Amino acid sequence: MPVYNEPSISEKIMSQDPKRYTITAALPYTNGPVHIGHLAGVYVPADIYARFQRLQGKDVAFVCGSDEHGVPITIKAKKEGITPQQVVDKYHGIIKQSFEDFGITFDNYSRTSAKIHHDTASAFFKELYENGKFIEEVTEQLYDADANQFLADRFVIGTCPKCGNEESYGDQCENCGTSHNATDLINPKSAITGAVPTLKETKHWFLPLDQYQSWLKEWIVDGHKKDWKTNVYGQCKSWIDDGLRPRAVTRDLDWGIPVPAEGAEGKVLYVWFDAPIGYISATKEWAAKEGKDWEPYWKDEDTKLLHFIGKDNIVFHCIIFPSMLKAEGSYILPNNVPANEFLNLEGNKISTSKNWAVWLHEYLVDFPGQQDVLRYALTANAPETKDNDFTWADFQLRNNSELVAIFGNFINRVVVLTHKYYAGEVPQPGILSEVDEQTLTELKAYPDVITSSIERYRFREAQQELMNVARLGNKYLADEEPWKTIKTDEERTKTVMYVALQIASALAVLSEPFLPFTAKKLSGILNVDATPATNLNWNAVSTKSQLLSPGHKIAEVQLLFSKIEDAQVQQQLDKLAASKKANEIMNATVEPQKETIQFDDFTKLDMRVGTIIEAEKMPKTKKLLVLKVDTGIDVRTIVSGIAESFTPEEVVGKRVTVLVNLAPRALRGVESQGMILMTETPEGKLVFVNPDASTPTSDSVLNGATIN
Repeated sequence: MPVYNEPSISEKIMSQDPKRYTITAALPYTNGPVHIGHLAGVYVPADIYARFQRLQGKDVAFVCGSDEHGVPITIKAKKEGITPQQVVDKYHGIIKQSFEDFGITFDNYSRTSAKIHHDTASAFFKELYENGKFIEEVTEQLYDADANQFLADRFVIGTCPKCGNEESYGDQCENCGTSHNATDLINPKSAITGAVPTLKETKHWFLPLDQYQSWLKEWIVDGHKKDWKTNVYGQCKSWIDDGLRPRAVTRDLDWGIPVPAEGAEGKVLYVWFDAPIGYISATKEWAAKEGKDWEPYWKDEDTKLLHFIGKDNIVFHCIIFPSMLKAEGSYILPNNVPANEFLNLEGNKISTSKNWAVWLHEYLVDFPGQQDVLRYALTANAPETKDNDFTWADFQLRNNSELVAIFGNFINRVVVLTHKYYAGEVPQPGILSEVDEQTLTELKAYPDVITSSIERYRFREAQQELMNVARLGNKYLADEEPWKTIKTDEERTKTVMYVALQIASALAVLSEPFLPFTAKKLSGILNVDATPATNLNWNAVSTKSQLLSPGHKIAEVQLLFSKIEDAQVQQQLDKLAASKKANEIMNATVEPQKETIQFDDFTKLDMRVGTIIEAEKMPKTKKLLVLKVDTGIDVRTIVSGIAESFTPEEVVGKRVTVLVNLAPRALRGVESQGMILMTETPEGKLVFVNPDASTPTSDSVLNGATIN
């Protein structure tokens, strides 16, 4: 049970809060749609926080936008045979619409191809350039002579110098998260042609991060040890302890914002210089539409700046972007950067290229009207402190056992009984019992408990406390049994239903950051307006003794949640299985043809039809079965690597094709006197080459057969 104190934590936090909040969410690359990994890591927690602050009546600017200048854009364009602009236009539309349909409440969702962003990023660069904040250097960069271009970032792949991942990109290793330069890679190769690149001189501008090292140490290592998440603080400290080096802010590319400097023809701003400025340009764009001044949201010390990101973006938001802001001099710095870890899918890393993902726009089609179910499942399993795994079984269980059985069940019972007993009106309570008083006191404590968790960026914990409010209601009804007392004590029943309706109205308020569509539907059922401007608001839940007055009329019941059926889950699993199979086919390596043999060589093979008469598992092995096979000329022992596909009981009596004149070979101390011919079905299942089949089938095709 939470503890209720006076004054409330909500009131204390509000009294200490800044005048306004600038909340940013990482700009998604527009080389593909948004998937659940993006949602769990960045957009759902950012939206929960923004919604919560608005419920407190705070001045919030929640901004994001499409990141349209990254190298993945140009790679996607080359693959699809279209222009980069066509790529970003396509995916910007899909992403923006998906966010709107899912209920992510950006005050502005912009794009880095917009003129206001080009102007803002160019002006930012020029300000630093003219004030001597950059180092201009001629360096050797990787160059693909076949493609006639420099290999920036993801145009080059090689071995990560830190973890040994052989498929690290030129700017970052997705295996260990390390950020580096393309020239740091071991055995680099061009992602365009596959050629081994050479080194060629080129001029670029660098931000001298080493000059900001002592300031960053003081600001992060000394200043944010206690309030930043462990993963964020640890990664930043590691970077600073290793020693910072100048970082290039320009690239040799033909897609991006042209560098506004003398002698910079054919060069663009590095995407990680350009992209975070997108937060500023998105705020400018929003302020212009709203008739506001954008500067206080970025330059007033009474503003709290927060970056919601994934762990792969920590260095850019905590080291590089703050150094850029510090170099410019007039901007505030982030108060916190609550980065999450990664979300996996069914035990495997989410991969855009392998289509191993749950795409948001597809989910919205497959599960219409069930946005909150996904929000709830992702928050309940959020990768806040470690990588977590999303499974469709857990998604179904969270919905059916928690949202339907706890939250939905409580509301359904309260509304149905209110209409059954009192024609939908809140009854006049009698004298509150000790249980009633205790229940209402416990209810009043929840806003503070949830507030405390949200302000510490523990959204999983906060949502669990929300569900505890519904559990409180269910327990109260189960203990007080109004369906029984209505027959013996009508006055007591009125009091019980009155208390239950207070809990229901609190849920309409407290669920809004986590389950916004549900909160809206519940507010409609209860016929209330749960907003900061009304008497039914966040602070009222913890301070008011009455949220719904006697005589207030509520609407008819609606189901807040519906069960997720097994067939729906199986459909999603089948979709993933199809993706996995397609990847296996695409990535399958075909063995080259062996050296040519003569017909006489083939005739030397003596293949007989035999019958397996005994079989047993070879001890201490996973793959081997020891078989006794009657070949027609003798009974011989054959060791076969099929134990992962067949049990000994399954193979006894099987007629098989045997290569009988193969030289004996000892395997784990047992002499194997032949080989059994096997093949695979199109589904990848291992089967015997069937000597009894009258027509060629998957079981009788010798072409490509493997021998065990």
